[in-house]
Amino acid sequence: MTNPIVLYDGVCGLCNQLVQFLLKRDKQDHLRYASLQSDFASKILVRHGLNPKDLDTVCVVINYQEPDERVLTKSTAILNVVKNLGGIWKVAALGKVIPRPIRDLFYELVARNRYRVFGKYETCMLPEPRHRAKFLDTV
Repeated sequence: MTNPIVLYDGVCGLCNQLVQFLLKRDKQDHLRYASLQSDFASKILVRHGLNPKDLDTVCVVINYQEPDERVLTKSTAILNVVKNLGGIWKVAALGKVIPRPIRDLFYELVARNRYRVFGKYETCMLPEPRHRAKFLDTV
């Protein structure tokens, strides 16, 4: 099994906060990252029939380049990535008891308003040198 890859909107303030949150808590160095604006992410999304221009969801790629590769989106992606942090964060798996359509409605509400509430950058932010190898679109 390969490391899960978090595909995030690189110019979104909320998405960048999520990545910083994950970097601080991923004690097992399990997660990898790439911005949705990158060619790396675009190739994966196209392979799965997803629109690479749709920046309204965080995606998590499971089993990258394996026969069972898949892409999780919206609330399912968030629950999966937080659960992967281990420890107390595994409690996030309990979020799956809420039906996905209801979880995704809340997710979409936040996604529609994220730039207004959390800001937007002109360009994708560069990772700190100590984390650079975790960002597959900058390697």
